[in-house]
Amino acid sequence: MTSLTSDPSKWLDDYGDALYRYAMLRVRSEPLAEDMVQETLLAAWQSFTQFGGQSSVKTWLIGIMKHKIIDHFRKYSHETDSLDDFEDNDALLAHSFDADGHWKINLINWGTPDKAMNDEQFWQMFYHCLARLPQNMADLFILRTVEDLSSEECCKVLAIATTNQLCVALSRTRLKLRQCLEVQWFEQG
Repeated sequence: MTSLTSDPSKWLDDYGDALYRYAMLRVRSEPLAEDMVQETLLAAWQSFTQFGGQSSVKTWLIGIMKHKIIDHFRKYSHETDSLDDFEDNDALLAHSFDADGHWKINLINWGTPDKAMNDEQFWQMFYHCLARLPQNMADLFILRTVEDLSSEECCKVLAIATTNQLCVALSRTRLKLRQCLEVQWFEQG
């Protein structure tokens, strides 16, 4: 081990920015992301003697943070609105689909997905649209799509009764995110 990886007093300088970015993507709140970094570093410092070195310190710290974030979602999931309580469901569906159930928007007009994936402005707009989602929808999207939790794990963390409810909620979440991106990004281009 190098002194960079084994010196807990340097973790904030060495890994703080990466931990903060990781947390911001998931919790979308600067104060909460800062708290997550502090809690992660404290937990790591307290358990450093058990770190076996099978991964880098950065990977180990991000693993700790991932658990802290999931615990946060689990703790506060009861405070957010139910995933069944969506306003404008009919309006969302009417905006997205025609009477025959086909998409109203021609996907060819969206351009090349590979280009958007490498466009920093696209990602800024994506995060803007994600932040505009209701908290419960954004949390679900983050846990399922970004953190890659299984449906069963998402149901446990967010206290959702059935995987069917989860699938419906995730579908509606993706529709809202798509609708925002369609208006804010693709129609602007």
